[in-house]
Amino acid sequence: MKLHTLKPAEGSIKKRKRVGRGQGSGRGGTSTRGHNGAQSRSGYKKKASFEGGQMPLQRRVPKFGFTPINRIAYKPINLDDIQSLAEKHNLEEINVEVLFKHGLVGKKDRVKILGRGTLSAKVNVTAHSFSKSALELIEKQGGKVTKL
Repeated sequence: MKLHTLKPAEGSIKKRKRVGRGQGSGRGGTSTRGHNGAQSRSGYKKKASFEGGQMPLQRRVPKFGFTPINRIAYKPINLDDIQSLAEKHNLEEINVEVLFKHGLVGKKDRVKILGRGTLSAKVNVTAHSFSKSALELIEKQGGKVTKL
């Protein structure tokens, strides 16, 4: 056996199918694309949502609901969260930066303090909005409320 006599195994190498090269190629006429229809034409591209002519899902499912364009979404923080934060970290001043630092809100969230739970710590709270019950409980404990 010599290097110039080496050949790949029988049937392991296939010739590339050259389509659209005339009658002499053995694939003339339709160039293996069948006869008529979109798939036989050049530039055909199937849509990602195409379901074989069946009514696609995004058209079967009805549209509903309404999203107001100027709605302000608040991140709710309850008084029991403030109480546990004040106890754990010995805080007297709680604002949006403190809540963000401890992972309770996102950097750009608007914060609303709600009145669930009890508050025994005297804390000064700064937030975007307060519920009536939360406002009363914070001031009842001797804390200050500041709206942003």
